[in-house]
Amino acid sequence: MDPTTDALDDILEKLLVRNPDIQGAAIVSYEGLPIASALSLGVDETRMAAMSAAILSISLYGAQELSRGELKRIIIEGSGGIVILSKAGKNAILVVIAKIGFKGFSMNGFIPRGFFYPQGPPGTTTSA
Repeated sequence: MDPTTDALDDILEKLLVRNPDIQGAAIVSYEGLPIASALSLGVDETRMAAMSAAILSISLYGAQELSRGELKRIIIEGSGGIVILSKAGKNAILVVIAKIGFKGFSMNGFIPRGFFYPQGPPGTTTSA
């Protein structure tokens, strides 16, 4: 496994330990591929990554079309909890799965600047 992926896994695990309201977290590519995860809910990592990328993609388009400025985050609230999607660098999405009532935290500074692959994770493409 890639040392960078291992480090990301460690960061996500620490996030879960620091905040008991967080039930899972993942970093996925814009193409919908899993990069790193700490999912303990029986969540299918591959499906979650693909859905997260699709949700972010349509939300970016919607924010642009509705003149809402730069998209900051997406919050999906259901009767069983919430899912927060946020851009994590230029090439990735941070997905947080949390309990109902989770107050959130600032995504800024969560992942160290420059931590992600400059051209995206291996096996992915970026648009110019």
